[in-house]
Amino acid sequence: MRGLVAFLAAASFLLPLPATAAGPPRTGFEKTGNWTTEAEEQAYLRALDLPVSQIGVTAQGRPIQLVRVGTESARTVVLFLCSQHGDEPAGREACLVRMRSLPRTSQVTYLFVPNANPDGRVADTRGNSAGIDVNRDHLLLRTAEARAMAAVIRDWKPDVIHDLHEFGPSAPYYVKDVLWLWPRNLNVADGVHDLSETLSRSYVRPSVEAAGRTSGVYGIHVDPVTGEPVRQVAGDGQERILRNTGGLKHGMGLLVETNVLGTPQYRVESHLKALDGTQAFVRDNRAGIESANAASRAERSGPVYFGGADNQAPDPADVVAAPCGYVLTAAQVVEVQDELALHGITSQYLRGGDRIVPLEQEARAVIPLLLDARADEPLVAARPGARC
Repeated sequence: MRGLVAFLAAASFLLPLPATAAGPPRTGFEKTGNWTTEAEEQAYLRALDLPVSQIGVTAQGRPIQLVRVGTESARTVVLFLCSQHGDEPAGREACLVRMRSLPRTSQVTYLFVPNANPDGRVADTRGNSAGIDVNRDHLLLRTAEARAMAAVIRDWKPDVIHDLHEFGPSAPYYVKDVLWLWPRNLNVADGVHDLSETLSRSYVRPSVEAAGRTSGVYGIHVDPVTGEPVRQVAGDGQERILRNTGGLKHGMGLLVETNVLGTPQYRVESHLKALDGTQAFVRDNRAGIESANAASRAERSGPVYFGGADNQAPDPADVVAAPCGYVLTAAQVVEVQDELALHGITSQYLRGGDRIVPLEQEARAVIPLLLDARADEPLVAARPGARC
């Protein structure tokens, strides 16, 4: 009974309000119980009077927007990517609600991409208007949506990247209310990886479970009797997924998924509880977060991993000594220069129009995954330079 009372108290703001009720701006979902429409979202953002910038335009002409809460000069930056999959709306609703209550002057800058796939949200589809899964495009950057997010990460250098999704359960092994996961890619710096796992296990998990939710690791089927892992169905080290890309780009990565079989109110409230966990993590660990990210940016040594994950040993052939850089022909430069710029990757001129992309730069962890033919899905097959 105590848990039910606590849930009703916490979720009461999600119930529709009378049209005459005064107070702060409310989302369409809060007013009606239906998912917030495109027009309602824009009206709500205007009413909040927060800094909103357009960071891209979808193929169907809809704006991709960035909302800032807090001072622009804060040392710690947290980025929330909301509903990259258009048919997973609860994360977007939670983001819209949460941006209203955050302090506008603090030591943390909170950034929201409140509708990370506007065309997909209107169509209620996982992919964008071309059917492309935006969350599988954070390296190749073939979509306007992923390009917009890459520019935000390049320009703002977020310390924490919290990605909000939903999942379909598979009874009896995959039925939790909330699932969470950190970056598993082996090229993520140790400090970033470890703090990301701490964020999931020690902050998001207790936050959602204290609210009466069940939770677990995303992508792992668990035996309902023994609690032991049965098999892995998702959640690997694919570098093109934001959870991993964010870690490769020196941010604490976090994926949070809510169960689509819950009521809409329950799903939105579950995401809000997960957001509470991330906020608590940032509050308690700011110095450690900044230190780990700075060490990640300064990393200039170590092997390159083209396979494996933190829970899967790589094939020895997938562990290679890092070259000094990758040589692009003049034609390849023309082909990929825009994508390299969005990733914040620099190059140096060679004779004849060729260029070398040195690994001695902040984007070291990303470069081989983009330019080496041994990567799972390279942007282009460049020629590795001599070993250092």
